[in-house]
Amino acid sequence: MTTPPSLPPNEKSLPEYTEEVRRAPVIRWYRTKVPSREMKAVYERSDLLGAVQTLGFLAIWGLTFTAALLSAIYLPWYATLGFIFLHGMVVSFFMNGVHELGHGTVFKTRWLNTFFVRVYAFLGWINHEHFQNSHQRHHRYTLHPPDDLEVVLPMRLVLRDLLERGIVMPHHLWGKIRGTARLSCGRFEGEWEQTMFPEGDEKARRPVIRWARALYAGHLGILLVSIAMGWWLLPVLTTFSPFYGGWLHMLCNATQHLGLCDHDPDYRVNSRTFTCSPLLGFLYWQMNYHIEHHMYAAVPCYRLAKLHRLIRHDLPPTPHGLLACWREIYGIQKRQEADPEYQYRPPLPASVTAEAVRSG
Repeated sequence: MTTPPSLPPNEKSLPEYTEEVRRAPVIRWYRTKVPSREMKAVYERSDLLGAVQTLGFLAIWGLTFTAALLSAIYLPWYATLGFIFLHGMVVSFFMNGVHELGHGTVFKTRWLNTFFVRVYAFLGWINHEHFQNSHQRHHRYTLHPPDDLEVVLPMRLVLRDLLERGIVMPHHLWGKIRGTARLSCGRFEGEWEQTMFPEGDEKARRPVIRWARALYAGHLGILLVSIAMGWWLLPVLTTFSPFYGGWLHMLCNATQHLGLCDHDPDYRVNSRTFTCSPLLGFLYWQMNYHIEHHMYAAVPCYRLAKLHRLIRHDLPPTPHGLLACWREIYGIQKRQEADPEYQYRPPLPASVTAEAVRSG
């Protein structure tokens, strides 16, 4: 497998890159140095810890699924509505499971990553083949458009976005139906898709098309069985569950790069790390350690906290909790209202800077 030139030789967690990508400019990323012995320990993958994360998350999904079903039988309608919404909150984090399993780092046994990424992608109605191609470029060229168009700054999140996209998202459902239908027919549109899946590259396009068809067929099958059996709640908790209750996931995911610097080869100023409660970290697949994840993408999610402890001396101040993060982001966005070109550059430790390391 070809190692991306912007990653060190041991960072082989991302899929193979196309010839077109290999011709793009190489970015000399700054990474905090970690002693090799400690680095070897945080790179270690474990089937046991991978199962705790992957099956534990599925157990939480099953718990909210069952609670919603039982509440429909034994509890008032408003209680059922609450459990359904709680279930949607959990489902929204399937995206993070797809992300981590797609890196191939969760399980030591390779086929387990491959198997569970498909389970998670189906339950979350995610085309993981499409996402994987986009995300490998995001890691390689983080916030360096046009090579990274997965995240483009400036971004802005306001209360209306949270209400429209974080409570019930009918427009997102319709967009998913249309987008999946378009991909299942082999139609790739827009600059980003044309870059990732250029015309004539059937090898790159074929897995995306296949999975789009599998999503359509699988969820259509759920709908048909539910209608035939009169199980109205089943599609609500499966097919439609990714389209409501996503507010918490949105608040978590938006912290990753919002308001920070683009076109900078230092992950400490283009990505954001924060600490949080163990439950939220588990649901979020430890992606609150986002600087660490970008610096060393091959480190399994369940070892990112340890990596954080090893390099925190070289990191910007780490907010604790979502509230602290969003206080910071709110201040950045208020300043950007007056100056749209403003980007927040976090303060870095005075003793170690990227330029000092490069010059050394």
